[in-house]
Amino acid sequence: MSVVLSEHLPLLATAPDGIQKLRRLILDLAVRGKIVPVDINQSVVTTLGKVGKWAVGSGFPIAEQGKVGLEILFAKVSDMNLTENTKFITTTNHTISRESARRLRVNIHPAGTVVFPKIGGAIATNKRRVLVQDTAIDNNCLGITPKEGVNSDWLFVLLSSFDLTKYQAGTSVPALAQGVLSEIPVLLPPLAEQHRIVAKVGELMALCDRLETEQADSASAHARLVETLLGTLAESTNAVDLANNWQRLAEHFDTLFATEVSLDALKKTVLQLAIMGKLVPQDPNDEPASELIRRIADERVRLESAGVCKKAKPLPPIAESELTFDLPRNWVITRLGVAIDLVSGQHLTPDEYSNDLSNPIPYLTGPAEFGDKFPNPTRSTTQTRAIAIAGDILVTVKGSGVGKLNRVSQKELAISRQLMAVRTIAVDNDFIELLLRSAEQHFQDQTVGIAIPGIGRDDVQHLPLGLPPLPEQQRIVAKVQSLMALCDRLKADLATARDRQATLADTLIDSSLEAA
Repeated sequence: MSVVLSEHLPLLATAPDGIQKLRRLILDLAVRGKIVPVDINQSVVTTLGKVGKWAVGSGFPIAEQGKVGLEILFAKVSDMNLTENTKFITTTNHTISRESARRLRVNIHPAGTVVFPKIGGAIATNKRRVLVQDTAIDNNCLGITPKEGVNSDWLFVLLSSFDLTKYQAGTSVPALAQGVLSEIPVLLPPLAEQHRIVAKVGELMALCDRLETEQADSASAHARLVETLLGTLAESTNAVDLANNWQRLAEHFDTLFATEVSLDALKKTVLQLAIMGKLVPQDPNDEPASELIRRIADERVRLESAGVCKKAKPLPPIAESELTFDLPRNWVITRLGVAIDLVSGQHLTPDEYSNDLSNPIPYLTGPAEFGDKFPNPTRSTTQTRAIAIAGDILVTVKGSGVGKLNRVSQKELAISRQLMAVRTIAVDNDFIELLLRSAEQHFQDQTVGIAIPGIGRDDVQHLPLGLPPLPEQQRIVAKVQSLMALCDRLKADLATARDRQATLADTLIDSSLEAA
């Protein structure tokens, strides 16, 4: 490697995909004769087709497949994915006898042949494998058996340096043609230098392996540290204790929260602290939540009498096992169903909606059309069986996105049975959304069904709700929004820094290749 690259190895290794780029650079320099001193006068400029003999695949009748323990391995592309076959084909799912191979005129290729996929999407995987014994390959594979004076490991390095997708033809089913591959220019060094190149590549790839291991170990240790320290925040007894614990973290903020994963963990902790009443101090002058509960009940009676919402069913009392934190002063513990009206989505048949917005009511079928905060429906209807209104909180209750949320911005929005709409009664909408966001994993844990997992109305209505006084709800929401905005700014800064690092890494690599 160049001196410039060696000096900037830490930067390159920690850049996005940096180690993968470093591996590609090592291969590029190796096949150009720039990774070890090479006598260019002893090297031969030739083409790929002249460094060996093409190893052509054979048809493999189904009647012959599935047999094991016979003399000849029969390799398919899928065999390249076996854990034992990371570089060498040492085992296959199929074998064939020599007698059957002769009868079927199957091509048998010797040890040292380097094979790769030649048809379909597997070309893009850029897999290369070396045969270690007499082996047949099926006709989705192609290979090269090195000629005399060509080292098999050097040939593996050479073929690994090519992005074969650049040479494929066809769109629906891409394929590689021998004629095209045969003309790829190649610098063929003397055999002794091939051995030195292979040894140096092995040494540098081992360095890349160590860098990857160190990064993985460091990331794992960092994640454990962040988890432990955020846990101390969650264990704070009150807002004052939290402030003290937070101050200790703040002294090392740049180190602790230097990854998107750690910032996401911080966001989750903020939500947890919010619904436990530990994010802002309690104000003894606030009206107690017990009074708020009475107002909620009065408002519900009024809405039911006006036909605005359905009569609520009795909710089960809170069990002691559901009290997962000490309730702050002036709070009450209840269930979410006490403070909301819940609208269940309904299925519409294709003749009840259109695939455009020509009808008066937008129709939302599921979370696929959720935005960052508000949905973007592309269908519409005249049906009013399940209508959400502006301000309602949409909860995904069926499918892989259970627990995902969005907020209704439309005056009216028809919703499908994948969704429910949470309509709050006399409480702060944003505070209830915080509760629902913190419960996403809880909802996913409650899902039933295999083909289409989901939750029911009871899972939403029975969710325990620690209810603070209304003014405190608003203070909590303001604090959460402030902290979430900070996390988002930090994530944006990380993305910008990562892009700059990637650009610099690419520049270093390009400079090294140009210098070569």
